[in-house]
This record gives sequence, structure tokens and C-alpha cells, in this order.
Amino acid sequence: MKLQLALDDITMEKAVDLVENVQEFIDVIEIGTPMVIEYGMEPVRIMKKRFPNKEILADLKIMDAGFYEAKEALEAGADYITVLGVTDNLTIKGCVEAAKEYHAKVVVDMICVDNLPSRIRKMEELGVDFVSVHVGVDQQAAGRTPLDDLKIMSECVTCAKVSVAGGINVESIPSYKAYNPDIVIVGSGITHAKDSKEAAKAIHQAIKE
Repeated sequence: MKLQLALDDITMEKAVDLVENVQEFIDVIEIGTPMVIEYGMEPVRIMKKRFPNKEILADLKIMDAGFYEAKEALEAGADYITVLGVTDNLTIKGCVEAAKEYHAKVVVDMICVDNLPSRIRKMEELGVDFVSVHVGVDQQAAGRTPLDDLKIMSECVTCAKVSVAGGINVESIPSYKAYNPDIVIVGSGITHAKDSKEAAKAIHQAIKE
């Protein structure tokens, strides 16, 4: 089980300092969608250069032009790119083709997908590497957690791996571990913690135990 650090509402300078501080406890550095909007692919290039032993995920949330948009991040050094599960199958196919060309991985963000079992089957047919449970911040504010979707997803996957995101912190980690996801994604539980290094260490220890 890997720990992915999501860098969202943070400046480039602070992001580099944060990763420098917690790098021994994380496996994947996620360049979150807000950072992509603010800085483009520059954070991917910077993180890949500064932390060559870490995997980099570009959270593009691709909705169209799958091959082209995926290639932009993959050329910058991303090891994973994300595409939305609600998009057209042709877009997802384009992402898969680009990822194969660059020996990278496709993560399908299943946010707002209505029929998870049916869509997961199709994603696996298309050859994606990961399906990702994602409860967005707006849904979190309404009290929703990723646990119900994670339970369904863990029962449905046959070959794809599973990642999960949505307000996860050190207190809630045991509930997620019960479903054995391949990657646990933590953002504000580390980036907004009073002591980010201690938070990352505690979460790392919790998922590795």
C-alpha cells in the first residue's frame, strides 16, 4: 500500500519545501488539479527533477483530447495521469495509448460515476491501470466519505488497482485499510496539519503496519 501526497492549494515554493520535509514517508507526489491550473506542467518537471526517486502523478482530470493532454504531462515526466470516468471511452482509450507509449499508468477518477460496477468493468476492458475512489471537497462538506464507494469498488475490480481519496487523515486510515486499497491519497491531512512531517510519518506508519 502506497501513500500519495496530494498537493492542491499550495504554492510551488511551499510544495517543494513540504515534499523535502516529508519525502521519506511518501511514495507518490500528486500535482493536484489546482496546481495544474495555476502552474501548468512546471510542477511535474520540478518535482521529477528534485525528487527523482518518487513517482509523480499529474491530476489532469482529462475530459477530452485524451492522447494529447495525457502526452503533455507524460512528456513533462509524470508517471501517472488521471482521466475522468464519466468521459467518453474514446478519450480514455487515448490516455491508455499515450501511457503505453511513455511506460506510464492511467488512473481513472470515478468521481460522480453513477453505476460503479458497470463502469469499472468497462475501464478494465479498456486497459486502465487504476480506478480511483474520489469524493470531492464539495461532497465532503455535505458529509459524504469515500468508504461506501471503496467497498463497492474493492468488490468489483478484477485486474485494475484501486486508489482512494477524499478527506483521509490519520484517524480515518484504519477504516480504509480494511478494504486494502493499493494507494491511499492524503492531501490536507498532511498539507494543513500543524506538523506536516509528524502527520505524514503517522499516516505512513498506519498504512505500512
